[in-house]
Amino acid sequence: MKFDFLFPDIGEGLDEGVIMKWLVDEGDMINEGDSVAEVETDKVTAEIPSPKSGKVGKLMYKEGDTVNVGEVLITIEIEGGESSEAEESVESTEPEAVEEETAGVVGEVIASSEVIPPSTEEVKLSTAPSKGKKVLATPVARKMAKDLGIDISTIVGTGPNGRVMKEDIQKSKGEAPTTIENAKAEEVPPKSPAPVPPTLATAQEIEERVPLTKIRKTISERMSQSRFTIPHTTAMDEIDISKLDEFRKKYKDLLIEEDVKLTYLPFIIKAVIVALKKFPEFNSTLDEASEELILKYFYNIGIATDTDRGLMVPVVKDADKLSIVELAKVIEDVSTRAKENKSAIHELRGGTFTITNYGSIGGHFGIPIINYPESAILGLGRVVKKPIVKDDEIVIAKVLPVSLSYDHRTIDGASGSHFINLLKELLSDPDMLLLRA
Repeated sequence: MKFDFLFPDIGEGLDEGVIMKWLVDEGDMINEGDSVAEVETDKVTAEIPSPKSGKVGKLMYKEGDTVNVGEVLITIEIEGGESSEAEESVESTEPEAVEEETAGVVGEVIASSEVIPPSTEEVKLSTAPSKGKKVLATPVARKMAKDLGIDISTIVGTGPNGRVMKEDIQKSKGEAPTTIENAKAEEVPPKSPAPVPPTLATAQEIEERVPLTKIRKTISERMSQSRFTIPHTTAMDEIDISKLDEFRKKYKDLLIEEDVKLTYLPFIIKAVIVALKKFPEFNSTLDEASEELILKYFYNIGIATDTDRGLMVPVVKDADKLSIVELAKVIEDVSTRAKENKSAIHELRGGTFTITNYGSIGGHFGIPIINYPESAILGLGRVVKKPIVKDDEIVIAKVLPVSLSYDHRTIDGASGSHFINLLKELLSDPDMLLLRA
């Protein structure tokens, strides 16, 4: 019987993807859960698992083609069975193929997450399924259980709707999650699209046309939308962080044993949150249709991260509830995984305010573009030693340049100055920061 495998909904409003690489050939025998293609969306690269076992019939697209949700991706020849193609196609889009930690994504994000624990929001512990009943589980978990000789029907699933995750299999076997994930990262490295060969115009002129990736197109669209929708204004200043530098150095080496990299950024995030609570218009979204300003009293801080695929903005959720040390750990995790193409879609969404650190690559001042539909973004320059006047004396200080871009439709220039002045007060005196945070 021929089964048409329809390209599934790959998460949170995404309706198409680009076939980066076929992982099977026509005529191959595959099992349920085997990955058939590597697909790039506007945020991540994902492997799409087969919902059925059988023989690969026809690959409906070429590598580089764009496929829309609901279109036939491949056909699979299945032995026996009388179920209709419509029923089979519906089954293929159900959430059984959702990768752990990413309830909105069908398939697995290449090189799955390593350290950040999955959110437990609205996740309920299920009772163990009865033996012989079809178990709701991710393809990775099924394969892991099979490889380890574990009866998956005896495992209690902790994922959404009682889904068995790979962590559940590992716990039952007493193995550390990072071991298998690291192996997965080495096994399937992300692939960049091959550039178009250069075209020789004349002996003096050489041009190369490089097709934009799906992610680069999305970045381009979002930057244009932000720049031409929001009237930006930017306030700049320099902050003496000499005392903060001494405070950080005092504890930095002590935390190395805990594998914590203590940078300035966790302190800056704490100061930003204090400022956002005092000036909530900077943590808002403008609803133009209803002419309302939506003030947000939760603090999801986006960390703009430079990657080889373009600018990614992983989000530190509920940053106000984390300590300085906890923030340091989370920042290191989300930025590293973004650079290694390990971020899940939900980890790149839901931000309320963004921080971009162009100082990490040597920049001093810049004019950051607001991460639409947010209302503001803080840019950080490179910390440098420079002479400043302090108590009528010239001293050498550690200075942090900052640039604050904000939506001038809803935020006045004076508010921008007040925001930066509060940051200066907090970051120049770590004791005051800890008291206020």
